Amino acid sequence: MDSVILFFYLPTLLFIISALYLYSQQSKNLPPTPFPALPLFGHLYLLKRPVHETLSSLSKKYGPVFSLLYGSRRVLVVSSSAAAEECLMKNDIAFANRPKLLFGKYLGNNFTSVVWSDYGDYWRNLRKICTLEILSAHQLQKLSYIRTEEVKSMVKHLFKFSGGENKMQVVEMKPFFFELMFNMLTRMIAGKRYYGEESKESEERKKFQEIIRETARLGSLDDLRDYVPVLRWFWSKDTENQLAELSKKRDEFMQNLIDEFRGSGNYKGENKTMIQILLDSGESKPDYYTDDVIKSLMQSLLQAGAATSVDTLEWAMSLLLNNQEPLHKAQNEIDNVVGKDGLINESHLGELPYLRYIINETLRMFPVVRYLLPHESSEECTVGGFRVPIGTMLLVDAKGVQNDPKIWEDPEMFRPERFQEENVRLGWLPFGSGRRKCPGEGLAMRVVVLALGAMIQCFDWDRIDKEMVDMTEGPGLFSTKVVPLRAKCGVRPSMVSLLSEIRGDLQ
Repeated sequence: MDSVILFFYLPTLLFIISALYLYSQQSKNLPPTPFPALPLFGHLYLLKRPVHETLSSLSKKYGPVFSLLYGSRRVLVVSSSAAAEECLMKNDIAFANRPKLLFGKYLGNNFTSVVWSDYGDYWRNLRKICTLEILSAHQLQKLSYIRTEEVKSMVKHLFKFSGGENKMQVVEMKPFFFELMFNMLTRMIAGKRYYGEESKESEERKKFQEIIRETARLGSLDDLRDYVPVLRWFWSKDTENQLAELSKKRDEFMQNLIDEFRGSGNYKGENKTMIQILLDSGESKPDYYTDDVIKSLMQSLLQAGAATSVDTLEWAMSLLLNNQEPLHKAQNEIDNVVGKDGLINESHLGELPYLRYIINETLRMFPVVRYLLPHESSEECTVGGFRVPIGTMLLVDAKGVQNDPKIWEDPEMFRPERFQEENVRLGWLPFGSGRRKCPGEGLAMRVVVLALGAMIQCFDWDRIDKEMVDMTEGPGLFSTKVVPLRAKCGVRPSMVSLLSEIRGDLQ
């Protein structure tokens, strides 16, 4: 009898609870949210992998501004250009903090890196060092020779691999991009190469490569213990212990590089590496340029700069292989500006707008992070007319904003020409916006545009068969290809002489 009563009255009870819950949300003027939110776990039961697809589906149901409970943590999800602008511009200071996640604790130097520290005097100091000392246009120009040399090295390897004139060889692209980007950054940071034929086999190289592999394996923002702290009492601490060990290895490795420069006194003169620049500045302000600050900045640059640039290049080449007209248009632009007697360099980039449009369009369609790194509100504010309480974690759906048909005409189409329009950047934010905008945008655009330009200038490219390149995205925070890009690569006849000269110069 009791079970029959329960059968008839349970739906009514759930309806009443649901109505009371929704009324509570509306009366507090909070953003719309799914029902129900489970005790302890909130809406985590809804987040099926890949999480970004779940959030996109929820956005279509609840609108461009809605909220979830990740366990005990309130999360605001925005997916429209207007809402993103309201969060990152109008409420910039309110959302300038970062949430305290395990990733930021162990791979953000206990929340002291420029990426993971909260907004305040300490963060402003780090940001100032980034923008004025190591990532200013002046300093980047001083280190442009490194980027030129590494691009030449990549071109030489592709020339050797392609088999010479009148041949087309299948090339797996990601290893070339990977070596290029990490060698660029490690040479700019410390004057050392850790990948490729010219790099010396050493214990230091092995340690560096191990650190890079472990960082890629362990880096994650979706650890449930961040949102349901009680799980830390029951779950294995293996992953957390591995993160702690990785953090220690990263710290020791960077400290050894600093000590090496300091011990030799070799941080003066021209063409200084980034570590040398900071050590030199630290002589007059030792409390300002501590070893911990230097290590944090260099680790952030490596962590944020290399892998994302690799993925962007892979997406760009994939899009060009599926859209040959833009590929040939970019090739013609480079031929007209650079000619065929010299390799493209950074001094040419200002005269190659279409090449930049290709990268802009790639970042629009496949932003390096689908959701911008999370922010957290330090004060109550209003977004989309809804009240956002203090301590709310903010997730901005960069991919959703950049593929919104209300902002972008035919967003699923690869059309670099769209960036000729003056107001096109209204819904373009692959590097974020506001105070927490990525300070490395200038460097990233230089290296990615330069590398893509060199490949287009020197080689002809084609798909390995009649099938279109697979554009399936993998799960996770970063936008990566499920199927690594393989392409046919052949030397352009007009570039044989120059490539032979480059190969001779680098031998």
